Amino acid sequence: MLIRKLFKFESAHIVRGCSSRRCSRSLHGHSYRIELLLEAHALDNGQMVYDFGLLKGDVRDLIDAFDHAVTFWDGDDADYIASCQRFSERWISLPVSPSAEQFSRVIFRLVDGLLQLTEMVNGEQDVRLHSVIAHETETGYAQCFREDAYNPRMGDFRLEQIRFSARICEEWRNPGLFQRLLAGQGSVNPRLC
Repeated sequence: MLIRKLFKFESAHIVRGCSSRRCSRSLHGHSYRIELLLEAHALDNGQMVYDFGLLKGDVRDLIDAFDHAVTFWDGDDADYIASCQRFSERWISLPVSPSAEQFSRVIFRLVDGLLQLTEMVNGEQDVRLHSVIAHETETGYAQCFREDAYNPRMGDFRLEQIRFSARICEEWRNPGLFQRLLAGQGSVNPRLC
């Protein structure tokens, strides 16, 4: 069975190398909608695949990091990157271009890492991330499946290459959230009544 949880954020980027000069040469923003699709073949103690409330912690914090942030490719022009960091306290440096396709892959890898490190204590069984859909516009989205997220032909990267600005990290309920993920330190889901 699949369940879907929707998240929203506003973000700005430039996508170098695309066909539109407006998108490849001008900083611009989108109202993104991110859909997480989780799957399991059994239900938990509440007869759910996964309680939506459990996604309001670390998962939401990582996705919310992109809200009102400038996201740039770390291989972009050094002056552009420096300007993004100088004029925005909320920025994210990615080792891949910030296209909808790569957003879906990056978010898949972040959320997948969190879920794999989470101790499930409410009867959740074999819960895993099925796919991530990144809606960049009303008419266009990219959907990333597990085989896409870890496919080096789509751009090889490691989570360690992602950099979140200090301001973003300070706003997380746990400022060490990303470092904990990188270190493989898990968390325990709260027990639900």
